[in-house]
Amino acid sequence: CPGSSGRLLGLSFLLKEEIKGDDWDIYSFHINSTVIGRYATTVITSRVANRIEESKEIEFHVQIPKNAFISKFRMFIDGQVYDGVVKTKEQAQQQYTQAVSRGESAGIVSSVGRTMEEFKTSVTVAAHKKVTFELTYEELLKRTRGKYELQIHTRPMQPVKDFKVDVYIYEKAGISFIDVKGGLSTKALANAITKTHADNKAWVYFYPTVDQQKTCDSCGEQGMNGDLVIVYDVNRDTGLGDIKTSDGYFVHHFAPSSLPRIPKNIVFIIDQSGSMSGRKMEQTRIALVHILNDLAGDDFFGVISFDSQIFHWKRELVQATSVNLEEAKEFARNIMERGATDINAAVLEGARMLNAHPREGSASILILLTDGDPTSGVTNFEIIQSNVRRAIAGKFPLYCLGFGFDVKFEFLEKMSLENNGVARRIYEDSDADVQLKGFYEEVATPLLTDVTMIYLGGTNLTQTNFSQYYNGSEIVVAGEIMDNDIETFSPQVVAISILEYWTLEEELTVEQVSLVSMRRKVNISLVKCSFCGNSWEKNFPTTEE
Repeated sequence: CPGSSGRLLGLSFLLKEEIKGDDWDIYSFHINSTVIGRYATTVITSRVANRIEESKEIEFHVQIPKNAFISKFRMFIDGQVYDGVVKTKEQAQQQYTQAVSRGESAGIVSSVGRTMEEFKTSVTVAAHKKVTFELTYEELLKRTRGKYELQIHTRPMQPVKDFKVDVYIYEKAGISFIDVKGGLSTKALANAITKTHADNKAWVYFYPTVDQQKTCDSCGEQGMNGDLVIVYDVNRDTGLGDIKTSDGYFVHHFAPSSLPRIPKNIVFIIDQSGSMSGRKMEQTRIALVHILNDLAGDDFFGVISFDSQIFHWKRELVQATSVNLEEAKEFARNIMERGATDINAAVLEGARMLNAHPREGSASILILLTDGDPTSGVTNFEIIQSNVRRAIAGKFPLYCLGFGFDVKFEFLEKMSLENNGVARRIYEDSDADVQLKGFYEEVATPLLTDVTMIYLGGTNLTQTNFSQYYNGSEIVVAGEIMDNDIETFSPQVVAISILEYWTLEEELTVEQVSLVSMRRKVNISLVKCSFCGNSWEKNFPTTEE
């Protein structure tokens, strides 16, 4: 099962057969997604009939998000139920190859694009028989830029008579807004979408007719090809946030609102080596100019570019005045690609600039954009990581943006995680500048620094120290309650707001949820924390329930 980061909960369905026409028919296709406390469980049920006089092999393809995991897969054939066994990615690859060589049914997950992974399997269906595929996957939704997104992408390859998408959302704190977007949220399909919102519950239904599945903007004779994106957020206050417990486990969602923004000290480190030539550098220039336009007047900033040498716009940080911003944008527009790549020297210089500009009541951020390997100066990954760790010394986060598929992303990811940041892959597409700007928006408005989550009576905790909390994001901490004694369990948050220490503790109000849901939620949090924190985004554990 899969387990790396992604920003959307998505689903794509594809069922195909070598012989087209009336050989087989998807006569029913349902997606049922339930979101409770930011935790989404999605069940896909597809019913297919073999219409001809001979057996046919039918393939079942499903795309799921990279940060989701498959918890159940079943096939129903001729009155028999066949339960799949979910394995880790390494185990599954070996067993899948062996099963296919024996002519048995098996499924495997592989990466397909930015945020999705594909599950596929096939089964031989006898003449005039039917098969039902049922797949369940789960994901802890992540808050980004003030919202959660549940994305459902569908491509059934034919119009389906009984086609339904049902989404139910429950949030104890109350749902502040809900909207439906995406390529299938069009005027032609408007009357196929029903949205209902009542306090802490919301429902979205998508029931397109066969004619609508043929005539909408992203439809045709092969049916729909598009997505629904359900966007929502929950009510916020300045309190401790949402704490859910179940049989000795807890999950804490912390995202205070109405806090004043903290001014930034930010240094942009831009790779201008020869491999950045062409569209990469053009898009980087466009994005950097846009980002500079968004700096606030009380921010201080610096820009350096590098190949085998370092090129300063200014050697020290300066205030984001209109004059300085115009000069910096001119520098950005004239960055020219050439030479090798000395990542070590560039990051150390960026760290020096921030260390030389301590400012009370501010948040410092270092952002590196590169597309290549270190090929000049220090080139050993471990030495570079050690040098950077020593230079930053835990004082501010390092965010690494890796441009393209051939970038050494694991190197950048480890370097970021060791310095309280995250790494993000920037895909070399026409919207790369939009990806860069989108990332910056996630860190543009720090509200708290040096955040410490304290849980008296808690144990086996996920990450509890966060260098910064940004507007629109969310901190998620999970763990166990000692001896399942809720009376002695006491959460507290200590942080620095603008020019003041900030301590929050209050009478604990918790919500009881199901044990299965909670254990899975804790498992996910153990391997993937929120944007405010760090994580090794590796394989998810399988669940026993």
